Amino acid sequence: MTVRGVDRHIESTPDIAGGKPRVTGRRITVQDIAIWHQRLGKSVDEICTEHDLSHAEVHAALAHYFDNREQIDRGIDEADAFAEALRASTPSILEKKLGDRRGD
Repeated sequence: MTVRGVDRHIESTPDIAGGKPRVTGRRITVQDIAIWHQRLGKSVDEICTEHDLSHAEVHAALAHYFDNREQIDRGIDEADAFAEALRASTPSILEKKLGDRRGD
């Protein structure tokens, strides 16, 4: 008899979340959970409560993250770089309006 554990909580489908590994039946990616836990310092309990996830789902996502850390961290860094480049190339409408009011 084969018992499925961690893998039953994580799935990847090409047409959902860009094919990134995610919590089964949800659009919450392993990358999301890794960011919340590793970079924002949220506890497993906080993630479960804020996103209506079970402890098993969050721990499975974190296990998948640690098994694939280099690849997932690279994806996070690439997304951060893209967002920064977009911010740099797209002027803020609010900053422009405030500058206009100040006479800048």
